[in-house]
Amino acid sequence: MEFRPTVIPDVIVIEPRVFGDDRGFFMETFRQAAFTESVGNYTFVQDNFSFSAKHILRGIHYQIRQPQGKLVRVVQGEVLDVAVDLRRSSPSFGQWVGEILSDENKRQLWVPPGFGHAFVVLSETAGFEYKCTDYYAPEYERAIRWDDSDIGVDWQLPAGEQPILSDKDATAPLLKDADTYS
Repeated sequence: MEFRPTVIPDVIVIEPRVFGDDRGFFMETFRQAAFTESVGNYTFVQDNFSFSAKHILRGIHYQIRQPQGKLVRVVQGEVLDVAVDLRRSSPSFGQWVGEILSDENKRQLWVPPGFGHAFVVLSETAGFEYKCTDYYAPEYERAIRWDDSDIGVDWQLPAGEQPILSDKDATAPLLKDADTYS
């Protein structure tokens, strides 16, 4: 596996080694020792899977307490995956980084604790899998508006297309009004 920092160095793209032939392929999706050496010593306690249709946008989500680091990948389809730095003490506070994740490129993205996370489905459907460093705690869940101009995410949707949102995401506060990390 190759670990490549993004423009926000704490967010890391992981490129697996894929071994394939006419029968299919094999790849290692996680190795604790390599992850610890390249990213840090995190323990994963929960795996999640979501399935979504084209232009579904989920996020920008985070937990204000029990913050979750997430190791994410797409097993079917294609998404734009986004991490937003919500650590006020960080030089990249309020900045975002995005990466196309797909079943074709087989990349993973490490979204550390202290970041908001979101994705939008670019293919007809997408199966999205993620490992979390802490348990889901709905009482601490928060969201920030997907279209906050202070963050300025380019969602790579076709001109004039709007994403499909949950009520929670459609009414989420702007970054300036949201709970963030110190």
